[in-house]
Amino acid sequence: MANKRDLKKDINYVFGDIIEAVYYWELENSEKPTKESEAIIDEAIASFDELIARVNDRGVENAKAHFKAINNDLESKGRALIERINKLK
Repeated sequence: MANKRDLKKDINYVFGDIIEAVYYWELENSEKPTKESEAIIDEAIASFDELIARVNDRGVENAKAHFKAINNDLESKGRALIERINKLK
């Protein structure tokens, strides 16, 4: 990991792209209910807030391990949300 600023940008880009993908799905499927898609957006926003708060936490003893864990969580949460988008009908 290069630095904290790059990690924040990665978090922003990943969740921004996920939310954008959900909006595109909603535009293409306007006749279908959007409760599932709204739940994905809500979860993306909550995950974004959680990860940014963890990045900004200053009371960390082992910064390298802390940021590596955040990066791993970003990957896992991003993949889970993308899988949910792909399962939308």
